[in-house]
Amino acid sequence: MKFFDEARIEVLAGDGGNGAATFRREKFIPMGGPSGGDGGKGGSVYAVADRNLNTLIDFRYTRTHCAERGENGSNKDCYGRGGKDITLRMPVGTLIYDEESGVLIADLNKDGKKTLLAQGGRGGLGNIHFKSSTNRAPKKRTLGQPGERFSLKLELKVLADVGLLGMPNAGKSTFIRAVSAAKPKVGDYPFTTLHPNLGVVRTSENRSFVIADIPGLIEGAAEGAGLGHRFLRHLQRTHVLLHLVDLAPFDPEVDPVREAHAIIEELRKYDEALYNKPRWLILNKLDLIPEEERAQRVADFLTAYGPTNRHFEIAAISGEGCKPLIFALQDFLDAERTRRQAEEDAQAQAEAEAEAARIRAWEAQSAEQEAAELARAAQAEADEEEQSEEDAEK
Repeated sequence: MKFFDEARIEVLAGDGGNGAATFRREKFIPMGGPSGGDGGKGGSVYAVADRNLNTLIDFRYTRTHCAERGENGSNKDCYGRGGKDITLRMPVGTLIYDEESGVLIADLNKDGKKTLLAQGGRGGLGNIHFKSSTNRAPKKRTLGQPGERFSLKLELKVLADVGLLGMPNAGKSTFIRAVSAAKPKVGDYPFTTLHPNLGVVRTSENRSFVIADIPGLIEGAAEGAGLGHRFLRHLQRTHVLLHLVDLAPFDPEVDPVREAHAIIEELRKYDEALYNKPRWLILNKLDLIPEEERAQRVADFLTAYGPTNRHFEIAAISGEGCKPLIFALQDFLDAERTRRQAEEDAQAQAEAEAEAARIRAWEAQSAEQEAAELARAAQAEADEEEQSEEDAEK
């Protein structure tokens, strides 16, 4: 199946049905009165996240999605049937924008998350609603309201814990094949990967994470060179980036340090937040370097590259060095999840405390108002008794 991560669609909610203006004509009821029913509500358009989908291909070929119109009302107080809603199933990670304003409508970042895209129109009122003591035979009715209509832009950002960065042929696809069950295409030519690939890495029975492999970047991607920055948005939801560097390029003229810096510069040009994500340096293809030269080659690269938080040395094709890397990633991600959960819990606790404080303040204010009311009532009663005593004396 082809991978599509962008689409433009139109959603049209159903119009409401029209109300009816009819009158009863029944035996033994000479003055029947109005009997026109209401029109049915128009169907609405919803979107729901479905983890079983991984591409927007369905929306590239079917661009207009219409909900059903509500039925008109009829005689004998019959109300029109409401139009059926339609639900568009989209991959988890889909962003929905209003095409005209560019405003984000929804982020389907969880499986099963549902959002309203276009509201169906309300049905019109029949003439039974306009009967009054002075108008026994109303001919008035209202028409159904039109449903909402929008042009939308869909943008998919895959959900992954780890993202792979690197020049074409840095060994990203080979690495993801080595550590997961994913089978992306591997070849000895640039841009073998043409779309993002996801792989699940399982470190134990209950511990795992997801890696995203995107097409390689080259210098000048910001200006559209190669595949440009088109797929970098798929790394924006990750927690850590792995920057793979080919330490043994086929062309001796290629400088791995210069290429590594070029990737970082392209990342900075695209998005400052993505540039500031935790980024680990992965020195790949050590199997192509004679064993006695590896340590010196790695040391020379690190000296020329500059300071880095963490680096690993691997040979993805043979799996050498991959296990320590994936276990380090798992530990990092577990700590990150714990930290994020603690932040969410702290935020929830703060919101709960704020709500409790608001309720206490409201209760205190209510008690104060009640006490003031009781005091006023007592004072009024005392004044009334005093006035009665004065009147009695007189």
